[in-house]
Amino acid sequence: MTRTTLFRRLTLSSLGLLLLGAVQASEVNLYTTREAGLIKPLLDAYTSKTGIKVNTVFMKDGLPERVAAEGKQSPADLLMAVDVNALVELSEKNVTQAIKSPALEAAIPANLRDAGGHWFALSVRARTLYTAKNITLSSFTYEDLADPKYKGKICIRAGQHAYNTALIAHIIAKDGEAKAEQWLRGLKANLARKPGGGDRDVARDIMAGICDIGLGNSYYVGLMRSGAGGPEQQKWGDAINVVLPSFAKGGTHVNVSGAAVAKYAPNKDNAVKLLEFLVSDEAQALYAKANFEYPVKKGAALDPIIAKLGTLNIDSLQLGDIAKYRKAASLLVDKVGFDN
Repeated sequence: MTRTTLFRRLTLSSLGLLLLGAVQASEVNLYTTREAGLIKPLLDAYTSKTGIKVNTVFMKDGLPERVAAEGKQSPADLLMAVDVNALVELSEKNVTQAIKSPALEAAIPANLRDAGGHWFALSVRARTLYTAKNITLSSFTYEDLADPKYKGKICIRAGQHAYNTALIAHIIAKDGEAKAEQWLRGLKANLARKPGGGDRDVARDIMAGICDIGLGNSYYVGLMRSGAGGPEQQKWGDAINVVLPSFAKGGTHVNVSGAAVAKYAPNKDNAVKLLEFLVSDEAQALYAKANFEYPVKKGAALDPIIAKLGTLNIDSLQLGDIAKYRKAASLLVDKVGFDN
């Protein structure tokens, strides 16, 4: 082989590697448990703005297990989940990496992101109180749910559902397990029916007169009242009043959707860029419009239906600290026989 031929081959090989790097640099791989249709407008806007293609892999369950099984060969760059417990689990499974980003830290309040930079909230939903139309409450605390004056008047979905175990975990984090148990027993004594169904079923049962009040996430109000769930659900949404409760000493309980950069992300820079885009004013407005959620960034536009619910004052406890009690909350639900 002549020196000229060898030089040409080395040059072509180097060019091929450069081209491969260019291809890799123009994409980012997203593993998500959030339905693709809900985030497509955001991802399309990102690609239009940056030219970076987003390859989406949707999975309903098993995200941490899949990424862990793929190990260093995993193509995942960004991991998206719809619950703080799931975000914490990703970190606990050691499939995420710490990110330091001034843009993320400026946009996301400290209590809505991991202190070590392993996950970041991107949107927020409040655990609200639904009431019958003939009930007007200017304020309400979560502690009030255990007040005997509401005996036989409350509807709620299963205690073991993540929405409710997260709230119970929050109460444990604030007041300790003994007081949380006392509260949960009081809530159980006030139920109008066996816990079950979904949050929209709570609104339906209030309309039917089965109960007077119940808990439901804020974005379901938007889904019902907008007609997105159909005309029957719109009737349910219009049949209730909605109150943003708070803790007696604190603010409103929320859950979040969020994301983390995968531990072995092959396109780490693009993953961080996508994360930073998702907390921009443009993306936060799209989040609010796509699924009636509260933006995580202060000052971002709200959907008009959600804006009418009032000002959301999120409790100051760090979500990661609350999530530490999720197992204790689940055990407490079983201990008091809440779902029986």
